[in-house]
Amino acid sequence: MSHVLRQHAEQQFAEELEELKKADNRERPENWALSPWAVAEYLMGSTLANGFQVSAKYIGNRRLMETAIATLATDRALLLFGVPGTAKSWVSEHLAAAVSGDSTLLIQGTAGTSEEQLRYGWNYAELLAKGPSKTALVASPLMRAMEQGKTARIEELTRIPADVQDTLITILSEKSLPVPELGIEAQAIHGFNVIATANNRDKGINELSSALKRRFNTVILPVPASDEEEVSIVSKRVAELGRALQLPGEPPALKEVRRVVQIFRELRNGQTEDGRTKLKSSSATLSTAEAISVINSGMALAGHFGDGVLRAGDIASSLVGAIVKDPVQDTVVWREYQETVMKERSDWKDLYRACRELD
Repeated sequence: MSHVLRQHAEQQFAEELEELKKADNRERPENWALSPWAVAEYLMGSTLANGFQVSAKYIGNRRLMETAIATLATDRALLLFGVPGTAKSWVSEHLAAAVSGDSTLLIQGTAGTSEEQLRYGWNYAELLAKGPSKTALVASPLMRAMEQGKTARIEELTRIPADVQDTLITILSEKSLPVPELGIEAQAIHGFNVIATANNRDKGINELSSALKRRFNTVILPVPASDEEEVSIVSKRVAELGRALQLPGEPPALKEVRRVVQIFRELRNGQTEDGRTKLKSSSATLSTAEAISVINSGMALAGHFGDGVLRAGDIASSLVGAIVKDPVQDTVVWREYQETVMKERSDWKDLYRACRELD
């Protein structure tokens, strides 16, 4: 029997959510599965009174998560904002899972997202046969969240065309969604809210109007503050994804994770860790999510085409793909880094040689 490639958060962490529910004796907002305190414990990780260990979903500033949760307990929508790869979608999914027990009420924003996908559509066979009716109405995830008192998620809000984005203004202000064709409206019940994510680095984004921005409380998710924090995040997610994808081979050595994270941080910051050497920055985002991808790709190479142990040669090709997005500008940046930084580090000779072999 085939297994689901990726479970929803409420499925993957069902045991943790159930244990938290048992231990949660604090006041819950109406239609919330857990209290705000328990949601924070679920996200940040903790040990419950009965000794049960809740794993951390977010490694970073707890106050940011508390602010996000407190926002959802009000009538304000939540906007998770930041550069790509800062766990916005990950946090959004886990917030919805903990608050509503359902993270699937999702709208994925793209340049082709239409008003119908945000509001409602029609079953055209039913519409042609019987005309406009409730049975012909196809509710969007947002409309269903309003009717069920749950949390709706909108991913990549700034990818959606600006005129379509503004469809949200009435929903967020009035907590209702008119259906003029039927002369009715869907009214939100307690528990309804919206979590949107947006980033400020991608090309092709559409700025939010001032009117729409005012309907959101914005929480900016930063890149990890320290290399230790980033190494911890990468190691944790690589282990989880390795199990989910059933990758053969051993878990990556901490040394290899540290090297990838250090390369990304140095190129992001435009200088080496010790501050002695200034570097050109790549046009790539070089986010934590991309570091995870580099390690996972290396594990797949090592497992399927090597001896199962992640080595420099397995990482090198994925590193090039992550760093060199612009074949002209980024190639210069990457070669300079190899010659001025990697070559000079005695314990990085293997990685330097592996990268040079790909040039």
